[in-house]
Amino acid sequence: MTTSTTSESSTAAPLLDLQALVVAVRRRRRLWCSLALIGLLLGAAVAVLRPAPPTAVTKVLVAHEADQPNDPGTLIRTDVALLQTTEIAGRALKSLGSAEKPEDFMPDYGGIGLTNNLLQITVTGHSDAEAVARAKALAEAFVADHVRRLQDAADAAAKALLDQRDRLQEELAQVDKAIGDASSQSGPKAAATLNSLYASRTELAARISDFGQRAAEAKVGTPRLVAGTQIVDAPRAVRQSLPKTAATDAAIGLVLGLVLGLAVAAVGAVVADRPVLRREIAANLGASVIAELSGVPRRSAGRWQRRRTRAARTRLTATLARTVRGSTEAVSLLELGCARSTCAIALDLAGALAQEEGPVVVVDGLPGQQLADRRPKPGDPTVVRGERAEAVPPEERRLGVGSVVPGTAWTDLRYLGTRTVLVVRAGHGSAAWLHTVARQLADQRIPVLGVVLIDPDPRDRTDGTLWDGPHTALRGRDGRPARQNRTGRRRTERLPMWTARVPDSDQEAR
Repeated sequence: MTTSTTSESSTAAPLLDLQALVVAVRRRRRLWCSLALIGLLLGAAVAVLRPAPPTAVTKVLVAHEADQPNDPGTLIRTDVALLQTTEIAGRALKSLGSAEKPEDFMPDYGGIGLTNNLLQITVTGHSDAEAVARAKALAEAFVADHVRRLQDAADAAAKALLDQRDRLQEELAQVDKAIGDASSQSGPKAAATLNSLYASRTELAARISDFGQRAAEAKVGTPRLVAGTQIVDAPRAVRQSLPKTAATDAAIGLVLGLVLGLAVAAVGAVVADRPVLRREIAANLGASVIAELSGVPRRSAGRWQRRRTRAARTRLTATLARTVRGSTEAVSLLELGCARSTCAIALDLAGALAQEEGPVVVVDGLPGQQLADRRPKPGDPTVVRGERAEAVPPEERRLGVGSVVPGTAWTDLRYLGTRTVLVVRAGHGSAAWLHTVARQLADQRIPVLGVVLIDPDPRDRTDGTLWDGPHTALRGRDGRPARQNRTGRRRTERLPMWTARVPDSDQEAR
C-alpha cells in the first residue's frame, strides 16, 4: 500500500518544481549578482564615456480645423509624423544655411505630442547654440508648413464653392434670357412658363448667395487657425547633469543585468537538472539523507563561523560513528563534488572509531593524492594508498575514501568497502548521474547506508528520508544474515532510519 501510494505521488509530480527552481536560482546568486554588478558598471561607464550630446527643446501649439474634445490624439500624432519628413527638415536646413542633407538631419531631432494640441520638439547638435538654432529653425519650418497647409485647404474649399457659384450664375443668366423671350409671348401657356422661370430664378439666386457666403466663411476661419499655431516655448538648451545621467544609466544597467542573470540562472538550473533539495537527492540516490554539513570553512571565515562548523562536524562524526560502529565489514566514504569535506569527515570518523574499537586505517582511493600526501598531525590515523592498502591486516579496521565522480572505476569501489556512505554536494551532480551512481553501486552489491549532504540550502525544509520499502529505501537491506562481531556473538545489523540534520546552527531536525 505504501509503495503504490508513493508511486502514484511520484507519477503526479509536477513537470517543473518551483521550489527546487527557486533554490537553484538562489544558490547561483554569484552569477546573477555578478551580472547585475556588470550591468551597473556598464551603465555608469556608458554615461561617462558616451555623454548625451547637447540638446535643445521647444514647444509648439498646433491648431487643427477638426479639433474635438474627445480626440484620442490622432491629429497630434499626424503632426509628429509630418515633422519627420524631408520637406520640413530641408526647409529648416535652408533657413540655417546648412549644406547637410535632410536625411542626415532627421535622426538628430524628434517630436512628441504632450496633449492634443501641444507638440514638443527635441533637437541635438554639436553645441548648445547649434542645438537651439536648429530647434528654432525646425519649429518655424513646422509652423510655416502647417499654416501653408491650412491656407491651401481653405483656398481649395473656397475655390470649389466659388466655382459652384459661377456655374449657378451661368444657369441664372440662361433663365433670365428665357424670361425675356417668354415676356414677348402671350397666352395662358406663356404665363405658366413665365411663372416657372421666375421661380427657378429665385431659387438660383438664393443658392448663389449661399455659395458666396460659404466661400467667405471658409476664408474667414483660416486666420483664427493660423494665429492659433505658434511657438509657445522658445527654444532653450537642456541642462544635463553627468551624475544624474550616470545614476540613471547605472540603475537601468543594474535592472537589466539582474533580469538577465536571473533568467540565465533559471534556464541553466532547468537544463542542468541538478538536484539541490534533500528529497530530490534522496529519491535519485535511493538512500536517506542521514546528516547535513556546510562546506569546510575557508581561512577567511570568522572565528564564530569556524566554531559553528566544528560543532556541526562533531555531531556529524557522532552520527556516522553510530551508523558504522560494530560492523565487521569495511565501510567507505564515497564523495561526489566534495573531496575536501570528505577527507575531513573521514579523518574525524577514523579518530572517533579508534577511541572505541582500536586503530583504524584510512584507505585513500581518491583520484588525487589528497590524503596520502598530506602532512600528518599527532594523533591522526594511518593513511595508506595503493600497494600499502593491500598489506593492511584483516583484523584492523579499514575506512575507505573514494569518489563516484564521472570516470570512476566502479569495480574498484568494493575494495574500499562493502558498505558505503555517500558524501554529496548539493547541486553538484545531475539527476541522471545520481541515478547512475545508485545503479552502479547496486550492481556492485555495495549497500548505501545513507547520504551526507554537503553545503545544503539553509532554507530547505523537505524530508530526505525514504519510507516506501526496499525498492527505493536504504540499499543496506539486502537480506544478509546476522553477522558475528569481534566478541563472537551473533548480531543483527539494524540500518539507521533517521535523518539527523547537522546545520550550522545548534538545531537538529529529526
